[in-house]
Amino acid sequence: MSAPPGAIITGGGRGIGEAICRMAADRGFRVGVLDVDGDAAAAVAASLDGGMALTAAVNDEGAVTDALDRFTARAGVPALVVNNAGIVRFGPLADLSVEDWRATVDVNLTGTFVVGRAAAVRMAAAGSGAIVNLTSINGVSPGPYAGAYGSTKAAIALLTAQMAIEFGPAGVRVNAVAPGLIDGGMSEPIYADAEVRAARAAKVPLGRLGTVEDIARVVLWLGSDEAAYVTGQNLIADGGVVMSMIANLPRPRSVDSVGPGDG
Repeated sequence: MSAPPGAIITGGGRGIGEAICRMAADRGFRVGVLDVDGDAAAAVAASLDGGMALTAAVNDEGAVTDALDRFTARAGVPALVVNNAGIVRFGPLADLSVEDWRATVDVNLTGTFVVGRAAAVRMAAAGSGAIVNLTSINGVSPGPYAGAYGSTKAAIALLTAQMAIEFGPAGVRVNAVAPGLIDGGMSEPIYADAEVRAARAAKVPLGRLGTVEDIARVVLWLGSDEAAYVTGQNLIADGGVVMSMIANLPRPRSVDSVGPGDG
């Protein structure tokens, strides 16, 4: 009987990362829960069959290398690595400190690079593997007062494509998922306001906010053999929000019926 495949999820101690960990375990992966918060990683890992807590800051190359080596020694080269860890420092760009800008870039972008490269090198030596990076619709359509967050997510989308073309010949697929308005994770403070929650949900073409499980399903599909010919993509999972800008603008009903046009 072959050993179960391994999966490492960064930022796995809470929010979307925790949901990915739980769904991966349910689908037969041996899960490494990597988080800078060791207690959170340990709590999630302890609740999973064969879960392993890995404490590391994603932008600390030495700590990441040690974590991946520890996991590999126990469970083999991971078949799937998910770069979910991220932070945001809200505020107007005019007031944003350089320290907050750098902190966000260092965790979100540099952390994705550090973990992604370490994983890709190991997967390439093994001849196969899948990496899924978390971006955001903020990296596709900018929002106000998000500091460096949107810029890092846009950069991760391009990094994903670059990693895909460089590691693809070695059998490693690299894709990204851009979550939309998700009720969970870093967005919890936003949706604690009932009016904001209802107003935002009303703007989603599918009529609801997304869940952490919605994102976990997309991530695990990209990491599965069902997506074996998909690489270098930034898959937007937002219920149609990004594409609905024109639909949300006011328009006279007179133009909504079929009839003769000008010219």
